[in-house]
Amino acid sequence: MLREIVSNELFTVLLVIGLAVVAIAKLTDPKRFNDFIFVIGNSKYLKIYTKDQKFFDKFDALLFGNLIITSSIFTYISFQYITDNKGISINTLFKLAIGIGAFILIKVLIERLIASLFEIDKLIDDYIFQKISYKNYLGILLLPVNALLLYSFQLSLPLIYVMIIILLIVNGIGLITSFKTHQSLIKQHFFYFILYLCALEIAPYVILYKVFMT
Repeated sequence: MLREIVSNELFTVLLVIGLAVVAIAKLTDPKRFNDFIFVIGNSKYLKIYTKDQKFFDKFDALLFGNLIITSSIFTYISFQYITDNKGISINTLFKLAIGIGAFILIKVLIERLIASLFEIDKLIDDYIFQKISYKNYLGILLLPVNALLLYSFQLSLPLIYVMIIILLIVNGIGLITSFKTHQSLIKQHFFYFILYLCALEIAPYVILYKVFMT
């Protein structure tokens, strides 16, 4: 059993690791990173790099690593405030990171399987790439958000809700951009796409909500 640590030192180390991972991604492909930073509201990045997507992409993998780190920190400090738990359990934080990473990866694999069954591989592959891109972008946004929550602002429930709403708005902009980019393909396979959204975009989060609220 790992001991409890009553300080923010662990969070500081994780934030530094997140920054280092993002820096490595920039060094790996500076041009792509500069395009990626303006992905919200700008389809240039998506149009260029959707065509070049690979099963394993080092750039996306690095940013995904940062996403797991920053989303785990945000989830944990929010949970910590709501439950009034002042200690930091390394064990719990590690399990949370593994859970978030596994949830996203398993969901993507299932999405690809469903896409193959419905014969809409091209549409879903492009959609998944864009969705992962926006999630990775949220991972970068969470770096300053976590720093502010930990070291600047007095943590409160309204503040946590405000941060969540901002992140949801950014994610919503990303989804709308994706739909607009592929609206012709979506219209051709509208019924299957609606089934896909209900089964794999809405249902998993409803189930998670029910699990955590019971």
